[in-house]
Amino acid sequence: MQILSFQDLIEQCKKNNKAVFEIAQIYEAELQETDVDNIRLKVNENLIAMKDAIKNGLKSTEKSISNWCGDDCAKLQKKFKQKGTLFGKIFEKITTYALATAEENLRMGIIVACPTAGSCGIVPSVIIAVAEEKHIPERKQIDALITAGMIGLIVSNKVQLAGAVAGCQAECGVASAMVAGALTQMLGGNVDEVVQAVSLAMKNILGLTCDPVCGLVEVPCIKRNAFLAIHAVTAAELALCGVESKIPADEIVDTLKITGQMMSPLLKETAKGGLSQTKTALKLEEQLLNK
Repeated sequence: MQILSFQDLIEQCKKNNKAVFEIAQIYEAELQETDVDNIRLKVNENLIAMKDAIKNGLKSTEKSISNWCGDDCAKLQKKFKQKGTLFGKIFEKITTYALATAEENLRMGIIVACPTAGSCGIVPSVIIAVAEEKHIPERKQIDALITAGMIGLIVSNKVQLAGAVAGCQAECGVASAMVAGALTQMLGGNVDEVVQAVSLAMKNILGLTCDPVCGLVEVPCIKRNAFLAIHAVTAAELALCGVESKIPADEIVDTLKITGQMMSPLLKETAKGGLSQTKTALKLEEQLLNK
């Protein structure tokens, strides 16, 4: 079996009458020369690590070395506790879980890079928050993570998932697409709907720059995790009701690659352009260097 594109994935699922995660776990087992049970065991270990990162992040207010970040999740939890949220419990959990995980990363806590450390809060926040509120069993959460991994693998066949190569569209953007497809499957979507969710999420983050202030994975990276987690849910909701992307997923991946190539090096993790060169960012950098 060879799966290098989303079209390959669709064809394999339909040919074998299997869900995305079923094809993905067989494919991964072949690549690693092991069996499906071992693949699922490893994914379960990642799921446990994700849940631990959320748990630790929710209760910590330890600031980063820069002192810029580390307590935003606590602020959000306090707000939700006192005043609630416009969008309900799932929104509350997704946003706090995303921030909790991203803040654990800046504290050098244990996280799962999915697909990168800077985007580590997007996939787990959506899968775990929805699973908790919808009472979705662990088995289906593992299925969802396997689906997310397959999506990331397909994109990585054409584009390196690194802000230094293609901007944040290749990090937080791809993470959002990964969990959009994973959530769609977890909520009962078929392979066509999964791929549509990927397409809808990915095409709406094309051109997203990687412009970390002072080169740290903090500003704007951490808050971006919360925003793009919700972005993924929107894509899944649209796909599950039959909304389709007019541009196929594989062509969107091609466009993401081309966009990354056209993007100025100043906007690809060099901290030489974008938000990192605003007056406030430069002042923060000076303060940090003189600290």
